[in-house]
Amino acid sequence: MSKVTIVGTGFIGRAWAISFARAGHDVALWDAAAAAPADALAYIDTILPDLAEYDLLGGATPGQVRARMRIATTLEQALGGAAHVQENTPEDVEIKRRIFARLDAAAMPQAILASSTSAILPSQFTEALAGSARCLVVHPLNPPYVIPAAEVVPAPWTSAETVRRTADFLKAAGHAPIVMKRELDGFVMNRMQGALLQEAFRLVADGYASVEDVDIGIREGLALRWSFMGPFETIDLNAPGGVRDYVERYEPLYKDLFAAMQRRDWSGPVIDTVEAERREKLGAGRLRDRQVWRDRRLMALAAHKRRAAREIGS
Repeated sequence: MSKVTIVGTGFIGRAWAISFARAGHDVALWDAAAAAPADALAYIDTILPDLAEYDLLGGATPGQVRARMRIATTLEQALGGAAHVQENTPEDVEIKRRIFARLDAAAMPQAILASSTSAILPSQFTEALAGSARCLVVHPLNPPYVIPAAEVVPAPWTSAETVRRTADFLKAAGHAPIVMKRELDGFVMNRMQGALLQEAFRLVADGYASVEDVDIGIREGLALRWSFMGPFETIDLNAPGGVRDYVERYEPLYKDLFAAMQRRDWSGPVIDTVEAERREKLGAGRLRDRQVWRDRRLMALAAHKRRAAREIGS
């Protein structure tokens, strides 16, 4: 296995560290805030036993996975010998430009330089680099040690070889890469999620459904299929003759719906309704506990999906 460098060890960086160490890589953690890597490892120590409980450590023990991680005191030390660098600094294009200039100058020439950004196009912070061909975005859904999908987003100058190597690296680490053909604001997952959220806010804002009823529609309805099938496979299986049959049957219905799906301002009066209904159901003081519950439910779902894939097929 190779060495992976995590640059920025906050919420996303520490999650990537778990994922890559679990895959057998040596992981170096570095952060501009000197105390941050130790804090990240302390958090990781609380997560590894839960992953072991659900058999999500690839047969390794928490101690074995943890032993693959170490703190680097300098960025240069962290980058030495690394084949893959995963950057997780704040969502600020100037910060990205500065850190990628340092990464490009200090990392091995063949190392892939990937950003976890969820909102900034790779072309906005890699164009001026000598090694721009090896730079791209690898954006996960958090936490990546439980949710395997990760978007691979090339800049216009990212080489095809970089994209291929990155996708292969992610697959070998247990991820499911979404390989974009070219960059686009929002990438794939945020655009899909945003479309769904837009209609969810509209249904509440216009008084058609409560926050909880919208959540039920996804949680107890659409998401049950979506947990193991995507939207195209879903409609391919929802008409006798497959996807073309589905479009011929239902496109007129959706055309009428789209005409009524006017955009709503999420930060307008509707957020007062959404927040009030959510806080009634879950007090602000319980958010952290519920986040832990969410992650454990995701672990249980990941374990179930692996078992079902073995027993039923994927």
